[in-house]
Amino acid sequence: MAEFHNAGYRGLYNGETADDIFKRKKLRYREDILDNMNEDELVANLFRINQTKQRLIRDNVKGEDNVRAVHYEVGKKVRKAIQDIGGMMPEEMPTPKKSLKELEREKKQLENREQEKLEEIK
Repeated sequence: MAEFHNAGYRGLYNGETADDIFKRKKLRYREDILDNMNEDELVANLFRINQTKQRLIRDNVKGEDNVRAVHYEVGKKVRKAIQDIGGMMPEEMPTPKKSLKELEREKKQLENREQEKLEEIK
C-alpha cells in the first residue's frame, strides 16, 4: 500500500517521495507524514487519497502498475488544480510545530485535568 501512496505523493509533490517529504519535514522515525501537515496540505492529501479511491473503484482498475499510475495521475491533477487556483504548493507549506498526535495528547491531558478539578469540587 505504501508504494501506491508514494506514487500519489510523487504526483502531488512534484516528484518527491514519502522519504523526501519525511526528510524535508525533519520527522522522527515512525512519525506519520499526514500527522505533520498544516490544514491546507492535509486537505490536499485527503482529497488526493479520496479521489484516487473513487477512481480505482469507478474504473475497476486492476494490476499494480495500473493502480500506481492512477495514484500518480490523481496526485498530478490535484497539484495542477492547486497551481491553477494560485495556491501554495504542498512542498512549500510549513510543517506545524506540533503534530496532530501531540495536539491530541495535550487535549486529552487538559480534559483529564479539568475532570479532576470537577471531581475535587464535588
